[in-house]
Amino acid sequence: MTSPNTTILETPGSALSHEAFYQFCQQGTRIEDYPLAARIASRVPVYSGAVALEHAESPTGRRALLAEWHRCLLEGPGVLVLQGMYADLDVVDMASRCFEAIIEEERNSAGDGDHFAPPGSNDRIWNAFQKHGERDPANFLDYYSNPLLGLVSEAWLGPGYQLTAQVNVVKPGGKPQSPHRDYHLGFQSPDMVARYPLAVQHASQLLTLQGAVAHSDMPTETGPTRLLPYSQRYREGYLAYHDPALRDYFQEHFVHLPLAKGDGLFFSPALFHAAGENRTHDRRRMANLLQVSSAFGRAMETVDTRRLIEACYEALTQRVASFGLAAPQTRACIDAVAEAYPFPTNLDRTPPIDGMAPESQHQLLERALKEAWPLDQLRQALKGQEKARQA
Repeated sequence: MTSPNTTILETPGSALSHEAFYQFCQQGTRIEDYPLAARIASRVPVYSGAVALEHAESPTGRRALLAEWHRCLLEGPGVLVLQGMYADLDVVDMASRCFEAIIEEERNSAGDGDHFAPPGSNDRIWNAFQKHGERDPANFLDYYSNPLLGLVSEAWLGPGYQLTAQVNVVKPGGKPQSPHRDYHLGFQSPDMVARYPLAVQHASQLLTLQGAVAHSDMPTETGPTRLLPYSQRYREGYLAYHDPALRDYFQEHFVHLPLAKGDGLFFSPALFHAAGENRTHDRRRMANLLQVSSAFGRAMETVDTRRLIEACYEALTQRVASFGLAAPQTRACIDAVAEAYPFPTNLDRTPPIDGMAPESQHQLLERALKEAWPLDQLRQALKGQEKARQA
């Protein structure tokens, strides 16, 4: 067992205290603190979907339910289960058949398909949300009209959120993921994360909610998601999940809850988690992975950065010639005109480059300036990138 002795590990922009991490993750969960839950399982509150809907029928009950869920995700274990989230399993089964048909269509045309696991170990549908709606609108509407999905999304993010979804099927023998945190900063390198102030790192977890709907029964041998309750409370966690000692701690202390078809699992993106190993020989584990994004992750105005780059490119090349590409005044110009964040994107057509993220418009512009592209070459590359990002 990993020793919980205090260790300070120097990392870019921060010092990681193993002891502080262990203290957070060793907390217990009392049913008295979650009075609307049906039970506590492995320190995770489990709620009856039917009972939760009854609470939400009155304004007072709804406020109490949403407040309890928010507190659970922020200050509590960071994860909750909605048992029987989908009471009508026919809706789930119809969606599963739709997903299987999409997987078959994309099997020979979608490239590697999944950058979270070795090729062939998983089947993944990127942008399953839109593809589902376009293929079977009636089932799509039945599926996403689930009021519990709206309640848990609003509990964490408030109104105005946006849904996306990716279907993941782990085949028999599928290996586990490494422990990680999720989007946004979970997709960045440690050096990039360290450039963000710690307060911003902490705030980023408030911008998304992670969820999964079980589309098959998931006993523990099929490898349901491994979770480390309370790990979302460690502020330096977007740097910490790369640390080998903390990854070892995760492997020794994670919990995973068996789920039944139609159950929902929701957690903070800052929670240390990882898909488990499917140790069966004949069971495919299917989940619809939901990511709900805050309305606040958007700028106030729209800017056509492609047109802006094309207009400024000649002047930019002159600045590079005068000051150099690495000069602060050159960097500031590139930062101002180009979109530096590579998301949202179409992950079918823009696979990650050297990490978890595809090339950004900012990186493309840097490459063009470094290699002295003519404007026409840059224009075509920008148009191609823009088209590839569209759904």
